[in-house]
Amino acid sequence: MQDDAKIAKRKSDHISISLNQDVQSDLSAGFENYHFRHEAVPEIPLDQVDTSTMFFGKRLASPLLISSMTGGAAHTQHLNEILATAAEEMQIAMGLGSQRAAILHPETRPSFQIRKFAPTALLFANLGAGQLNDSFGIDECKSAVEMIEADALIFHFNTLMEAVQPEGNTDFSDLLPKIESICANLGVPVIAKEVGWGIDYKTAKRLVDVGVACIDVAGAGGTSWSEVEAYRNNGIHKTVAHSFKSWGMPTTYCLESIANSDIDVPLIASGGLENGIDLAKSLALGADLGGFARKLLYAANHSYEMLIETLKEIELELKYTMFACGIKHINQFDHSLFL
Repeated sequence: MQDDAKIAKRKSDHISISLNQDVQSDLSAGFENYHFRHEAVPEIPLDQVDTSTMFFGKRLASPLLISSMTGGAAHTQHLNEILATAAEEMQIAMGLGSQRAAILHPETRPSFQIRKFAPTALLFANLGAGQLNDSFGIDECKSAVEMIEADALIFHFNTLMEAVQPEGNTDFSDLLPKIESICANLGVPVIAKEVGWGIDYKTAKRLVDVGVACIDVAGAGGTSWSEVEAYRNNGIHKTVAHSFKSWGMPTTYCLESIANSDIDVPLIASGGLENGIDLAKSLALGADLGGFARKLLYAANHSYEMLIETLKEIELELKYTMFACGIKHINQFDHSLFL
């Protein structure tokens, strides 16, 4: 186990690098390959377009997720508080960054304890799936959920990220039976999430078969976490990490792979979404929510006002896309709207 100073330093490095370096994947998420048919005669008034949706029993004003980003270091507490306050104001969902630090070092818990800033928002706790091979079990999972009174728990899968970290935890063996036990005993839904290289049908099917209630495909096309790690490394570790800038499965491929299958659980699209039009395309490809991270991190790091403006822009882009497609409700999105 790593001490709290090292964990805090890594979290701070991740934020700084994400904000200041070019860590965009060389792969495209694929949204440019899809085009909506424009409806010149929509036969609906704009003010009747409804972006609201239900997810895990809570009504959201729009299918927008503030994706998991950070926590575990002193200055990340302020960012999480801003993000949570925005989630509450905008009536959208939010995922926390990995809570491993808070489990191991309780003094870091305030950086995650954001429920008071988002009393009614849909909140997702978060732990690395690999931690199930490093002494974590049902008690730690329940602790992560209770810490923020979460509505669900994300297990993130970051194998490549851990591999290119000199200090990474790389034992991802025999996880499925452990995940099955957690799903059966946790009491809230479990979400399986990649961190930017994608989950397709084959992997999603294995996860759903052991009880996972939702898949966040988190495909390639956005931030490359191997590239983030490259900026933390030196020598051979840096060179090797840079080699994976084009690695992964595009977000749109992952969505279509799962949506056009026998899997029947909610899907979250994240990885390379840039605006509300990409969010709309994700919904038409089968997603139920669309997650944004780096774009919102930039805004939140600048000011709360800029964060709210950015979220409102995404929501308006989604609403105007629906109007231009001639649909009133989120559940009317499907593949037939594409050219």
